[in-house]
Amino acid sequence: THLPGEKMQRRVLKAIEALGIQQPWLEPMDAGSDADLDRVFAKIGADFGSLDFLVHSIAFADKDWLREGAFTATPRMVFTQAMDISAYTFAAMANRAAPLMTKGGSMIAMSYYGAEKAVPGYNVMGVAKAALEATGRYLALELGSKAIRVNVISGGPLRTMSAMAVGGFQEILGWMEKKAPLRRNITGGEVGDTAVWLLSDLGSGVTGQTIYVDAGYSIVGL
Repeated sequence: THLPGEKMQRRVLKAIEALGIQQPWLEPMDAGSDADLDRVFAKIGADFGSLDFLVHSIAFADKDWLREGAFTATPRMVFTQAMDISAYTFAAMANRAAPLMTKGGSMIAMSYYGAEKAVPGYNVMGVAKAALEATGRYLALELGSKAIRVNVISGGPLRTMSAMAVGGFQEILGWMEKKAPLRRNITGGEVGDTAVWLLSDLGSGVTGQTIYVDAGYSIVGL
């Protein structure tokens, strides 16, 4: 799925085509709309009959509040919107996906170290990511009896469209390269490889976990 609009559709199609995928199933979706979630998952059921996995890679916070020194004054609407889009939607999508996982399945969501530690400038998004990780654990507990696994990937900083809105992002990249045990930043491919592992039968014994793909940065105390 992708955000509604031709610009976002073109962006997603370009990324898909780079992987060599022809004629992908692609649908616009407003994750903040229950009606749109219902529509998309009904279409998945009609087109495929069942679902094997779900990848939640959705987040939003007003970029004006993603800068150092702005957290205390975060407006209520900015806070609730970040929590709704970045965390609640995982539960909302899981609720609609689970009935389609008739033979079990796997769900993953994408997080960042700012959920666990206070990262300057990450602010309300860090709070939302902490809620997302907790949501993953509670979903894992509830859906495990249906042979559905739920995990979260906490990736290191990557040059994505959303990351560039975070204040001081370039400094974060530089600090990571200096302090991570592997002395480098990660690649998007490394996050993708971890996702494939968790979504496939290779990760069949793993659920309720937050898996760090960060060149080891999360183990460093300084």
